[in-house]
Amino acid sequence: MKIAVAGKGGSGKTTVSGTIARELARAGHSVLALDADTNPMLGISLGVGPEETYRMLAVRQGTDAMPEHEHTVEGMIEAFGTDAPDGVRLVIALREAHVDPG
Repeated sequence: MKIAVAGKGGSGKTTVSGTIARELARAGHSVLALDADTNPMLGISLGVGPEETYRMLAVRQGTDAMPEHEHTVEGMIEAFGTDAPDGVRLVIALREAHVDPG
């Protein structure tokens, strides 16, 4: 099953996405949450916290400096993902982003 949440800015997409992901994982489903927002805050909604969310973003944005990229989806999920509460795996799926830690 694949679920995409889209809509107007400020409409609650991140909150809804985090809730759906955690509930599906709690029900025993394997859940991979991809955050492709230009302000990636799904990690906070999923409960990984701001520090881990910013760390993941820094790793993802640093891929230009890496001599070798991951060539498989599984490798990318492993390299750029983190485990969130309730068994959700989170991946920030964009390179350029604006994050206001503040």
